[in-house]
Amino acid sequence: MNLHVPSLEETPSREEAEAALDVLRRFTDEAPEAERGALEAAVTSLLPAAGYPVLNRDYPSDFSVDSVYKEGLPDLQNGPASLIVGAKAAIQHVGISNFRLPIGYHTRDNGDLTLETSVTGTVSLEAEKKGINMSRIMRSFYAHAERTFSTDVICAALDDYKSDLDSFDARIMMRFSFPMKVESLRSGLSGYQYYDIALELVDLGGSRQVFMHLDYVYSSTCPCSLELSEHARATRGQLATPHSQRSVARVSVEVLSGRTLWFEDLVELCRKAVPTETQVMVKREDEQAFAELNAANPIFVEDAARSFCEQLDADERIGDFRVVASHQESLHSHDAVSVLTRGPSFEAASLDPRLFSTLFHVG
Repeated sequence: MNLHVPSLEETPSREEAEAALDVLRRFTDEAPEAERGALEAAVTSLLPAAGYPVLNRDYPSDFSVDSVYKEGLPDLQNGPASLIVGAKAAIQHVGISNFRLPIGYHTRDNGDLTLETSVTGTVSLEAEKKGINMSRIMRSFYAHAERTFSTDVICAALDDYKSDLDSFDARIMMRFSFPMKVESLRSGLSGYQYYDIALELVDLGGSRQVFMHLDYVYSSTCPCSLELSEHARATRGQLATPHSQRSVARVSVEVLSGRTLWFEDLVELCRKAVPTETQVMVKREDEQAFAELNAANPIFVEDAARSFCEQLDADERIGDFRVVASHQESLHSHDAVSVLTRGPSFEAASLDPRLFSTLFHVG
């Protein structure tokens, strides 16, 4: 092949450049690897922008995807075990957290409510699998989100993504703020109290459990401080007030199969155990009543845990349970806390180091 090589003063034509490229291709087909590498480096250095190709920077709004194109898309997350980073170990939970959407709920007293809900969905992952397709969890949930939610619908969503992701264990948790109208103690006013509630469905090896979690906020008057205040009044005529503080109990219960435990039911169980729930609408007569109610129910954090336990133990709809209580002291610069569990579902040798810090409720 006769190849005209332009002089330094000449500008090569397109045909001459294409001919040169053809020579390079034939050379690289037969040249040893070391020579190809050296030539590749030399050619790359001649290209503008350090060898980066010139790409289209305009969004292709008219581009459409067909089935053939989709089949050709890379899918690293569902790749072979050879792509696994780190130990080839099973993962107990992998999925999504705080995926939000509106969901309908049945209530005992107010019909159906649609509430903004934060969803956590996880599945187990076998040691030889690279990963899961996170969007499948969201898609399976959306498939049922238009229906009024019940345990049966949660089960259907869990069935979908457990099947889609070929997993042996799975769970769904839905967190929301549940409104209940509460009457004042004496004035006849009423207002909405909002309760942080979570529903959780757990499937371990085909065995399922349903859990309900509730944060119950109440006032706790220290019995010791109450007695000391009364002693000062009685012996020295000294005005003194006992210390009390906003307190929180996170009550988690297993709802036994075939039983119905309404959100309102669990709230009322907590009120029966510790009646000094914080108030919504308050006039002077209500404030005085609340002071009297606290004086009639002084409570240490140990007393609170055992009072909740007494009510939960007596309810035949409830299986295993856990009570985590925090009295956020007005006397001390630290809090008083307690944890009481019943049954294997909530037994734990170790606690989340920040568990109690999640119990703060601000107005």
